[in-house]
Amino acid sequence: MRILYGVQGTGNGHLSRARVMATALKNQQVDVDFFFSGRDSQRYFDMQCFGEYRTQAGLTFATQNGCVSIAKTALQNSLSALVKDVRSLDLSGYDLVLNDFEPVSAWAARLQGVPSIGVSHQAALQYDVPKVGNGWFNQMLLNYFAPVDRALGCHWHHFGFPLLPPFVEVSELVSYNSHDILVYLPFESPEDINALLRDFDEYRFHVFHGSAAPQGCAEHVIWSGFNRDGFKAKLAQCGGVIASAGFELASEALTLGKKLLVKPLHGQFEQLSNVAALELLGAAESMKWLDPAAVKRWLRAPKPEPIAYPQVGDALVTWLKQGNWHEGERLCQELWQQVELPESWRNKSP
Repeated sequence: MRILYGVQGTGNGHLSRARVMATALKNQQVDVDFFFSGRDSQRYFDMQCFGEYRTQAGLTFATQNGCVSIAKTALQNSLSALVKDVRSLDLSGYDLVLNDFEPVSAWAARLQGVPSIGVSHQAALQYDVPKVGNGWFNQMLLNYFAPVDRALGCHWHHFGFPLLPPFVEVSELVSYNSHDILVYLPFESPEDINALLRDFDEYRFHVFHGSAAPQGCAEHVIWSGFNRDGFKAKLAQCGGVIASAGFELASEALTLGKKLLVKPLHGQFEQLSNVAALELLGAAESMKWLDPAAVKRWLRAPKPEPIAYPQVGDALVTWLKQGNWHEGERLCQELWQQVELPESWRNKSP
């Protein structure tokens, strides 16, 4: 079986899930090529596990001051270029397109009649899981942004639906410091992040950001560009995580038993829905804006128990090779049977 794996490259969460799958596919000797869109080709990093991957522009959302900017999004995307990319992607020779919310390969598979399976967090939002702001536009986006023949969604809890657990790969806990805090707020300005953290000098905040440190950055705010190995090492040893409300980093924090404070990207349906799910489960605290008072309260919160999610990637690849792609519900049930959820999470429903 030969697979093209299309991955949305806009956020690092999709890439993290693809890395888990790349290892699982390699371990089971599946022939796979990777295809990414949604990010400038020069801005991908730590991509060795994907081999000779390909990129296209695709579609992405633009942000400004911690919010989705509709105007900038419209200016930065070209539907005519997307159509051209879809038509130019030759899928002859592929038995399957595996897709993580990536539009070019999804639409190419549909037009060329190649079977497609979607594996994404967005697919979970097709079910009645906790959601915020699910208007007609967001529903259209879920249905038509990256359409597939069979969609498997992943979430922190099954909520009574046929969903997969998260795809998680974390570093081993070699040390722990409750006063080290990892900060990943990629949509916020460096100046605003520094202002949020500067008064808490009894802690060390390890900030990973795409922009340089602001002038006058506080000494206890340690600024780094995004480096995957350094990020995972700090995540493993820190006492807590302050982050945007993306899915994968929250999944890693839950797996490691890290307390979590999230600030969603406003106007982004998925992140707002993630906050709703985390709050329903009691798995995180949230703030609507960069609020020092919220940080102060959260820093005093206790450390949660870790959640041992199974190796979803290995099980999914085995399922793909078996070819019974209509039996996804059984795969989901088998994986959740391996998870010991916190007592307070049980019998939760949206």
